Amino acid sequence: MAEERYTVSPATQRTNRLIAGACVAFFGGMVGMAYAAVPLYEMFCQITGYGGTTQRVTQYSDRVLDREITVRFDANTSGALPWDFKPVQRDITMKIGETVQIAYTATNEFSTPSGGRATFNVTPELAGSYFNKVECFCFTDTTLKPGETLEMPVVFYVDPDIENQPELKDLKTITLSYTFFPTDGEPVADNKATKLEQIQDLRQNGKPDQFRDKKNREIARDTADGKTGG
Repeated sequence: MAEERYTVSPATQRTNRLIAGACVAFFGGMVGMAYAAVPLYEMFCQITGYGGTTQRVTQYSDRVLDREITVRFDANTSGALPWDFKPVQRDITMKIGETVQIAYTATNEFSTPSGGRATFNVTPELAGSYFNKVECFCFTDTTLKPGETLEMPVVFYVDPDIENQPELKDLKTITLSYTFFPTDGEPVADNKATKLEQIQDLRQNGKPDQFRDKKNREIARDTADGKTGG
């Protein structure tokens, strides 16, 4: 029996090429969107205040109300970042629309340089779109030398338009919270052998105050008990 041969018409070939091209373009677009998702989400949050994200502005408020509000300051570190991070003052009572400056400090308590990057949010979340920062240290890579302390200012005001938000008209307190994360690729306190070497170095240099970090104390105790093998 003779073999049947199938031929593809030029029109079908063109259609197949168009479909293949569309698939490649779609895949490329999805990859591009994946890379753009983080900055686009950050931009969306800054514009809308979604998730308690504050607004970044370049000018001060031109109105100051008689109504006062208290802003509390919170500080956290995440992962193995060996920093003592805290606000210089825990809270401030200010007039709505008044521009004020406060500061946070960060001290590297480890014996090697380490880097961090801060994120932030405001609670209640709805107040984020009315919390305007003129100057801050968020999303900026910061590297501290061993024992170095850095003071980081924050300049902000609460937008007087908060008075027009029914859910916030009786708001008395806002909390501004920062969290420092280790900078990607920084070898901070994750390797046990490195930590042991650093602790031994601290002992030889007579700096017991460096053992305030909980993880360092735990490793020092294990070293003394002979539990560091393997």
